[in-house]
Amino acid sequence: MDKLLIRGGNRLSGEVLISGAKNAALPELCATLLTADPVTLLNVPRLQDVSTMLTLIRNMGVQVEQGADGAVHINAGPLNSPEAPYELVKTMRASVLALGPLLARFGEATVSLPGGCAIGSRPVDQHIKGLQAMGAEIVVEHGYMIAKLPKGWTRLKGARIATDMVTVTGTENFLMAAALAEGETILENAAQEPEIPDLAEMLIKMGAKIEGHGTSRIRIQGVEKLHGCTHQVVADRIETGTFLCAVAATGGDVVLKHGRADHLDAVIDKLRDAGAAVESIDGGIRVTSEGRLKAQSFRTTEYPGFPTDMQAQFMALNVISQGASKVTETIFENRFMHVNELVRLGAHIQTDGKVAVIEGVEKLSGATVMATDLRASASLVIAGLVAEGETMVDRIYHLDRGYDQMEAKLRGIGADIERIK
Repeated sequence: MDKLLIRGGNRLSGEVLISGAKNAALPELCATLLTADPVTLLNVPRLQDVSTMLTLIRNMGVQVEQGADGAVHINAGPLNSPEAPYELVKTMRASVLALGPLLARFGEATVSLPGGCAIGSRPVDQHIKGLQAMGAEIVVEHGYMIAKLPKGWTRLKGARIATDMVTVTGTENFLMAAALAEGETILENAAQEPEIPDLAEMLIKMGAKIEGHGTSRIRIQGVEKLHGCTHQVVADRIETGTFLCAVAATGGDVVLKHGRADHLDAVIDKLRDAGAAVESIDGGIRVTSEGRLKAQSFRTTEYPGFPTDMQAQFMALNVISQGASKVTETIFENRFMHVNELVRLGAHIQTDGKVAVIEGVEKLSGATVMATDLRASASLVIAGLVAEGETMVDRIYHLDRGYDQMEAKLRGIGADIERIK
């Protein structure tokens, strides 16, 4: 099992190229199932979850060709098995995104229920309710969601769907299913994360009729058929935010190429309040930091609020900042698992339910720590970059699920970090 060995204390400077967003690439790979025409996706990140999704659609009979430059060419014309088996779904919850497109195009789909998730439960009942509102008949048996159209139906029917909670993957599933439905679909309480309008823009290129994407109310006019397109995956805002926190914590001057400041307003506001300089420049973001920053309290909320996927990384910055801070996690129930590992490095953190109280310390000291989930692993890397001595981060397969060559990118801007096989 791979590990990362980090020798802390180096100042970071130079340029980092931000990869395409995993959370945009995964639904967009599923969107290719909506047409029999070839589709090309550009700027697809090289991640384990992306590999799993490509294996999943190949398993259905889809032709996939990967280029060396992040281009993926997909032809779902030969698709002959609209099924997502447990063996593949169990490793990646985003597999549920195959349900809407398969049902919309083929009138049937069999998708395994996802397995457990380390950071908390993410129920699929909202997906089922929304597709049922469009007329789908769905039963759950033997660990699978088995969906089909009613007898005599050739397409799903448009509907008004108001979810009980804001759900990103639910919004994406309904968006894709509604693109081929008969009539109009209105999504109320829709998620507004930047990956949603990026998916909508791809669907529009394929011939879909969509308005209001990026707001809480999306209107889709269904069409009979979608065609192929070429689409570039939007830059990963969480990778961008992670590098912003790394530079703010270690000090330095780094340009994040392709980074989108307008997708990270809440995080950038907190970084500026802490004392880092963050500016949007042509083609990216520049971040500079000098000396100890001021600790910042924050509360995670749905977009455009402070993202739960940035909570652990900003906490790693807070533990070596001046003063006390309070972090409140409102999205997932088990998202403080990095706290005990940060404490091993010398952090002063106390948790009580959804709240963590941090007392900033002047320095951390290297130790062996263990990653527990994707963003927790990123927080341990940031902490290792500032800790004195050597830090060994174990179980970095979590990191590889969401970051494309993170250690190589950090080395390119001056970090002393290496992967140990």
